[in-house]
Order: sequence, then structure tokens, then C-alpha cells
Amino acid sequence: MTSDDDLRTIDGDVYVSPRYLAATTGIGDPALAPLLDLGWSLHYDDLGNAYVHAPDRKIRVGYLPEGEDDGLWRINAYRDPFGPPAWGACFNDRCPTEFVRAFTTTLAEAYTQGPDAYLVAPDSSRPDREPFLAVAPLIKRGWQLERPRWGALAIQAPDGRAGLEFTTGNLDPETELTTREARWQLWAGTSIDRPAWYATASTDTPVALLRAVTESVSDPAPVPRWRKDTYSYVEGMAQLTPILPSAPPAPTPLDVARVASRRPTALPASSVPRWTTSSRPTLPGSRR
Repeated sequence: MTSDDDLRTIDGDVYVSPRYLAATTGIGDPALAPLLDLGWSLHYDDLGNAYVHAPDRKIRVGYLPEGEDDGLWRINAYRDPFGPPAWGACFNDRCPTEFVRAFTTTLAEAYTQGPDAYLVAPDSSRPDREPFLAVAPLIKRGWQLERPRWGALAIQAPDGRAGLEFTTGNLDPETELTTREARWQLWAGTSIDRPAWYATASTDTPVALLRAVTESVSDPAPVPRWRKDTYSYVEGMAQLTPILPSAPPAPTPLDVARVASRRPTALPASSVPRWTTSSRPTLPGSRR
């Protein structure tokens, strides 16, 4: 979701709406900031990929512009730092940065609350962990449930250019972490098979983290982008509105009164020398 700070600090020359067609900003700093603000460690490899670790090594974030595939962001949480991930999420290299930041912001908040917040899996028997809570923001903002297909439930944006798919049944944990065959898949574009961007999350990803992303994705507020950096699919499907510099505010009556009070007092009219066509020319003579 677009924060007040984002709206006050505009980085772009157009607003893109709907925001899920905006694509990435190409900058990782905004999404890493909530974690680095907690004092998490940051390291780089010799290719320029960035790795952020929680102090206890139970959450690891990779920002991988030089990774082996298009998974730009890979975020994993662990019950045991030396064991397999408890859950994992991936955002590909065209996913709008605002959605990743929504995830990492909520993840930072959950980490400060402890493992019961950032390792709690969805549970349909618990109202506070009900998986539907992750879908609720979309339903509330007009996204429609699609006819269920074998093995999956889907919900689409009103314009059909974004969707969320929830895979049912048993899934292989390792496959969920390394492919798009995960429990949750969010996408935008013309189809889920060839998406403009996608994001995935494994079965045990906390509902609060998923909901943070769906809240941001369905937020009606546009996001700023530089037009030259927008992808071709945006031009045809999204609405681009120029970001114009704000006009100076009109002066209030109080402003006018203050300006008037600072002006020097006018001299009497009789003391102001005037010259008209009826004035007699000055006669030559000696200077006094």
C-alpha cells in the first residue's frame, strides 16, 4: 500500500493505475529498509547480490539481481537456523517494489513479536489464522472468485489483468520453495501462464504477511514511475497520468493583510512632485 511518505516523496513522472501493472522500480533499498532498520546484517557476494540476515539467522532475505533465475527476491524463515525453511516467499524481477516492501515491513513487525508471529502457519480452524484473511482485501475491493478448476481456487481483479491462485491438496515442500508450484501465487498481466510479474508463497507462510501483500496489490492509489522505464505491456493496459508540479497555494486574506502591514506608509499626495503637459518649463538661471 502506498504510504504517506511515498506520496510526499514522488519518484517518477507518471502515476500508474492500477498499481499492479506498474512493474518494479529496479531498486531494492525500499524493501530492505524495514529489516535493516532493525539492525539486521547485510552482505554482498562478488556478483552484487545482497543478503540480509536476522540476528538469530532464522529469517534470511536474498535480493538477487544476478541470481540463477528470475526470482529477484527470496525470503525464507526457519525454526532451526541449520534446518530446512519453515516457509518461503519469492517475488520475481518485475514485481512492483511496493508489494515486496509491504511484505518486509510486516515481516519486520512480526520478528519483533517473536517466533509465534513470524512462524505461525495458516490454520482454517483458527479464526485469526484463517487463510481466507489473506484474500479478504481483494474481495473487499471488487476482485471476483473464478470458477474453481481442478486443484486450484482463483480470484481475479475486475479488469482480469491480475489474479491470485490458491493450490489445494498436498504439495512438495522443496518444490514450493524452488518453483512457481507453490500454495499461493499472485500475478499480473494477460494470463497466469505468461505473467508480467508473479509472486509465490509456500503453504506455511503466515497469513499476516500474505494479507500485507494483497492489501498493497489491491490498494486503489496509483504508484509513481518514470515513463521511460515502464514496460510495453503497461502502455497498453495501465492508465498513465502525468505527475504535475503542485501549484503554489493561493494567498489567504491573512497573507494579504500581513504583506500590506509591511509596506511603507504612503506620502501625502501634495508632497509627490508631478509633471504634466500643462506644467511650465523651468526657466534657465543660476543654480542656487
